[in-house]
Amino acid sequence: MSLQLSRRHFLRGLGATIALPMLDVMAPARAVAGAASGSASAPLRMAFMFVPNGMHMPDWTPTVTGSAFDLPYILEPLAPVKRDLMVLSGLTHDKGRNNDDGAGDHARSAGVFLTGSQPLKTEGKIRAGGSIDQFAASQLGGDTRFPSLELGTEGGRPYGKCDSGYSCAYSNSISWRDPSTPMMKMTDPREVFERLFGDIVGKDAKRATSERSAYRKSVLDYVLDDAKRLENKVGSSDRQKLDEYLTSVREIEKRLENSENSEGEFEKAISAFGRPDGTPDTAEEHLRLLGDMMVLAFQTDTTRVSSFMFANAGSNRAYREIGINDGHHSLSHHQNDRRKLDKIREINRHHVQQLSYILQRLKSIPEGDGSLLDNCMIVYGSGICDGNRHNNENLPILFAGGGGGRIKTGRHLEFREETPVCNLFNSMLDTAGAKVDLFGDSTGRLSQLTT
Repeated sequence: MSLQLSRRHFLRGLGATIALPMLDVMAPARAVAGAASGSASAPLRMAFMFVPNGMHMPDWTPTVTGSAFDLPYILEPLAPVKRDLMVLSGLTHDKGRNNDDGAGDHARSAGVFLTGSQPLKTEGKIRAGGSIDQFAASQLGGDTRFPSLELGTEGGRPYGKCDSGYSCAYSNSISWRDPSTPMMKMTDPREVFERLFGDIVGKDAKRATSERSAYRKSVLDYVLDDAKRLENKVGSSDRQKLDEYLTSVREIEKRLENSENSEGEFEKAISAFGRPDGTPDTAEEHLRLLGDMMVLAFQTDTTRVSSFMFANAGSNRAYREIGINDGHHSLSHHQNDRRKLDKIREINRHHVQQLSYILQRLKSIPEGDGSLLDNCMIVYGSGICDGNRHNNENLPILFAGGGGGRIKTGRHLEFREETPVCNLFNSMLDTAGAKVDLFGDSTGRLSQLTT
């Protein structure tokens, strides 16, 4: 009898558990896993990525619609995956406007980003709305180890006031389990790695984690025997996939260790006051490490839903690695100063470079008859259009991934003024097989995604 593996098969060792990528010997399980989404080959994944402080729209928006569009300056780094994405112009988050609630545009921009609901501005209470990622996770995440994965590069408390009377929960979260419960994101790459790949039960898990920390022993060392046994049972194609996957896990471990070991005395002093161990020195490496682990989580079907805050709402981080010492938020109030606008567009492009890195990683991983990216639906953008005006119409929104072959990418689509962003979410839920009548403030679907 030929070998058949369950999609839930793991490599196991002392205190370590590693999910496997999709292998050919999982074909029967793949058909079952994909049935809920209408795919006979692979499950669909969703990711939602947030950037703060709006965008320099003249260098973001293509000049023509349809498939003949050119990538503007900010989007140029996406050239290798241009045929796998869409620029969506004209979408609006009405509930990000003040609607008689006064100032606090940055907090609202994050609170509304995945909920389509007006954040509550009161003393001591929080209320936004359940977010699209958590709705999808509740419908589609039951077959995975983790229903969802929440990531970000900046921490932040879920209480206190951060923006003109709005709770810090809005500025620091885009994912909401229900209207009053924000999902706290993980920012420490080491924590994410241990969550995804460390065994979570038993005394052996504690001992193995301690040993890995003390001796820098790779999690792969604990599952190597199991991996070798599996390699002897599968075909050459699966052996290659397994080897590439384990190599990528090892590479991430090395990068984590390098980021931990490279801290200087100043950084070590900061760590003593609470800086997460293993956080890289640059925003770029931090984003890429977290992105790589999200990709691995998708590749192994450890989760099918993720949210990722590239930075918190209103973030004033400086991007010295690209020569910008001014704070991002401060620059976003540019008042049409050319020097500030030039810096803003470089920050915007820098973020898109990290997005491109993640999308190219997804595209490089074969799955079924295509790539992992083909079986994803990824939304990237901001809840504010122009950082100086704080307006919420014509938001900068990108969509990437083929939705299991159902989405027609490689286009710039322009929608009618005031079309809700939540219409996009409705369409994504339909595509994933998690249908809902209306999500957030939606008024319908975006039929153009599939035509």
